[in-house]
Amino acid sequence: MEFVKGKVNLESDILLIDKPVGWSSHDVVAKIRGEITHSTSLRVKVGHGGTLDPFATGVLLILIGKATRRFDEIRGWEKEYEMEIKLGEKTDTGDSTGKVIKTSKIGKITPAEAAAALRGFVPGYEQTVPAYSAVQVGGRRLYKIAREGETVNLPSRQVKIKSIKLVSLQGSSLKVRVVCGSGTYMRQLAVDIGAKLNLPAHAAHLRRLRVGKFKLRKA
Repeated sequence: MEFVKGKVNLESDILLIDKPVGWSSHDVVAKIRGEITHSTSLRVKVGHGGTLDPFATGVLLILIGKATRRFDEIRGWEKEYEMEIKLGEKTDTGDSTGKVIKTSKIGKITPAEAAAALRGFVPGYEQTVPAYSAVQVGGRRLYKIAREGETVNLPSRQVKIKSIKLVSLQGSSLKVRVVCGSGTYMRQLAVDIGAKLNLPAHAAHLRRLRVGKFKLRKA
């Protein structure tokens, strides 16, 4: 797979990459750095404008050269996602890559009930940081603590949810469109939406459609 297909300003540029599933943000950065070095024989600084989980797809902004200095600005830009939530199953990671740790029968949920639950997250809420995240507690990354089987009090923070709309509801699949502020963990939002419906849940699929003004051509 080749990510860099057009002309790149090596002094300062922002590339919109449609990240494929299974790739970490670091994987994409390393691949693009290698592609640029191979084609130009130059060592150029390459970074990203905010991570996207390996299980997710969609907009990943790659920063070239002096654009890497804008990381703090860019990671704060508004984001838009489409997420499919699997109701009735909770995983240890909050997404489809984790181990199922709880299941429940779903019962009948109407679109009106689902929409009412979603409205409760606007304009924002206090979100608990997922156990499998890069946030540090006591100088250690939470995901490392979780992998070692330890438990700690997870921190929480206020996140902004500008809008959240019901796209579809079919059986155990609840699909939503979310516009949110920076620092919002979509995996945790999926878990919290399930909790509003009194059900275990996880993010089955996630696609980032937009970061700031950078958006996919086909949403």
